[in-house]
Amino acid sequence: MTVAFKDVKADLLDQIARGALRPGSLMPNETDLAESYGCARATVNRAMRELADEGIIERKRKAGTRVRMAPIRQARFAIPIVRDEIEALGAKYRYALVGRDVLPVPDWLRGRLGLQRGQDVLHLVCMHYADGVPYQHEDRWINPEVVPNVLKADFTASGPNEWLVSEIPFSDAEISFMAVEAENGLAEHLGCGEGAALFRIERTTWLQDRAITLVQLTYRRGHRMTTRY
Repeated sequence: MTVAFKDVKADLLDQIARGALRPGSLMPNETDLAESYGCARATVNRAMRELADEGIIERKRKAGTRVRMAPIRQARFAIPIVRDEIEALGAKYRYALVGRDVLPVPDWLRGRLGLQRGQDVLHLVCMHYADGVPYQHEDRWINPEVVPNVLKADFTASGPNEWLVSEIPFSDAEISFMAVEAENGLAEHLGCGEGAALFRIERTTWLQDRAITLVQLTYRRGHRMTTRY
């Protein structure tokens, strides 16, 4: 059976998604990969070039090839770590896990992320505080089919965003900004009145065409977001 570059690329992506090749780790050289896949080195080279072009890996002469900690597309729109945001304000950061459930994917999410009916997803609800004051409400869905280690992760001490950034790269992201009204539960978490105007960021990330996570980050009125390109 002939091994195509797409097969090599798909297998390398799968290893990255499973954590066998972690962000920042050094990848085997092309000669060793060609031997392990039973194909020509040129086949491996093309797979590696495509992964590099898509921002998944970084190739440096003499230094080897590594899985990117921050893929090229992420660098164009840096995903902030809320702990860093709060500490940059000179405030004390505190985190709380409000809820954690593994459940069949809801229909609305299945349609958004292209998941299979009945597939399990991890749902996390978290709160982030600045000097004890509610700063960000995080409502996150994670696809264990792409990030299987997430089901074993303990999010009681730190949030899932920090974990995901260190665990798996992404190739594509979609970000939306919107104004919403505080529903009863959300108002209670953020310490505001029901119906109050809130600011929300909704972000979805993928590794190739496989959805990793969808998160809604909600802030009280007056929040200001700044990013650098």
